[in-house]
Amino acid sequence: MGAGSEPEAVISGRGVCKAFADGSVVAIESADISVQKGSFVSLVGPSGCGKSTLLRLIAGLIDATSGELHVHDQLVSAPRQDVGMMFQRATLLDWRTSVENVLLPTELQGAVTDADRKRALELLTLVGLEEFAFSFPAQLSGGMRQRVALARLLQTGADVLLLDEPFGALDEFTRERLNLELLRIVADIQATTVFVTHNIAEAIFLADQVYVMTPRPGRIASIVDVGFGRPRELSLQTTPEFNRLVEEVRVTLGAL
Repeated sequence: MGAGSEPEAVISGRGVCKAFADGSVVAIESADISVQKGSFVSLVGPSGCGKSTLLRLIAGLIDATSGELHVHDQLVSAPRQDVGMMFQRATLLDWRTSVENVLLPTELQGAVTDADRKRALELLTLVGLEEFAFSFPAQLSGGMRQRVALARLLQTGADVLLLDEPFGALDEFTRERLNLELLRIVADIQATTVFVTHNIAEAIFLADQVYVMTPRPGRIASIVDVGFGRPRELSLQTTPEFNRLVEEVRVTLGAL
């Protein structure tokens, strides 16, 4: 990349629209998005504004009604191996151990090698679950199950991570710890990340940019540049600048 050139946009969308029910329900309307390589973007907005729909469009799980979405300069028309998605529920298979759940994406692509098993165990160590590699989901707390789901996401090798309120059902203490873990992991693997949340403070704490979405039909009402350096500590949330950004997003949402 030459001096003064723009960073690479790993995810880019122009005029993206999505309608359901034969066009009578418009979930996303004329949305533009640009996510630079290695950056972290949060999507916030009221319930039903299309945040999860936009995430599924980027993932290739559903097709846009109009407009175009590109990942790595390729038109999104189907699910991609370089894009991984994590949901609010861990959706682990109860009859499989942690390491077996992490290996599931590899199994779906073909035979599992010793190197794959080693990688799965390394990822469980990365998320702090090395002692629970051979435990079943029923033996894990909610936060631990989400850690397994995060390791499974990383096992795919995807460099674009899409997370749909992955910690929303957890208690505040566990949620804060997992947010710190997530920041550490995405920095370590230099992943490009899009994170959906209803929590304004969480969105700002995690992100480089916060996309504020309108009520349905979902549009991008504002893009807030966060501007804090990394790594980040929870104490950041007590600073005047952090609270100024929270108020900026809150005012934008209240005006929609």
